[in-house]
Amino acid sequence: MQFDILTIFPELFSSPLQEGILRKALRAGQIAVNLHNIRQFAIDKHHMTDDRPFGGGEGMVMKPEPLSACLSEVQQEQKGRVILLSPRGAMYNQNVAERFAGYDKLVLVCGRYEGVDERFRQLYVDEELSIGDYVLTGGELAAMIVVDSVTRLLPGVLGCTDSALKDTFSRGLLKHGQYTRPREFQGQRVPDVLFSGDHKRIADFRFLESVRETLERRPAMLAEVTLTDAEVKLLKKNGIWDQIKAIRQQNGG
Repeated sequence: MQFDILTIFPELFSSPLQEGILRKALRAGQIAVNLHNIRQFAIDKHHMTDDRPFGGGEGMVMKPEPLSACLSEVQQEQKGRVILLSPRGAMYNQNVAERFAGYDKLVLVCGRYEGVDERFRQLYVDEELSIGDYVLTGGELAAMIVVDSVTRLLPGVLGCTDSALKDTFSRGLLKHGQYTRPREFQGQRVPDVLFSGDHKRIADFRFLESVRETLERRPAMLAEVTLTDAEVKLLKKNGIWDQIKAIRQQNGG
């Protein structure tokens, strides 16, 4: 898969791309990340990529000409889906990451200052995305999050093929707690069921723990999660179903 990133600060990506899973995926040729400096496409002698907003107001706005020129070069050989990282975009989540993993090429445009010229957005952008209800100094960190979250979903990138399938959010639940050695730590013991060797009991325990975590931390998620008849029966047996049922009724489910 190919990521093309349009930015005025390409150096910001140097360290993240040289660590962990992303480094391995790059070296294995599972992904390609191309950084494009928007300043190189500015038409004035000072390589200005921003200017004052028409109508007055605070800050600066990214100019459409350098952005469009940079994007045109990026799209020459192979067209990609153009994503603008912006605080006013639709919320990025696991479902979007899974959809993005199905593309051959993503073009990530890193917004800065007060945003990009609206004409560029209307003419060239396929999707406008936000990673949360807060404002960053620029879209570079958001673009890096997209690259990381999509890359780990690609076949063969993670060492364990089930890791991505059983992640938090993968099925609409937060992930259950995890344990490793030692068996006892500061008076706290690992639940005995995890040593039972009974795969069904362990799976049921982890499912219930996931539901309890979600109920405590993100209860609204339970309004939309799909549950099997066996799971509903298990929730009823453990006295949890009534709480979930109430959440669903409140949300019209």
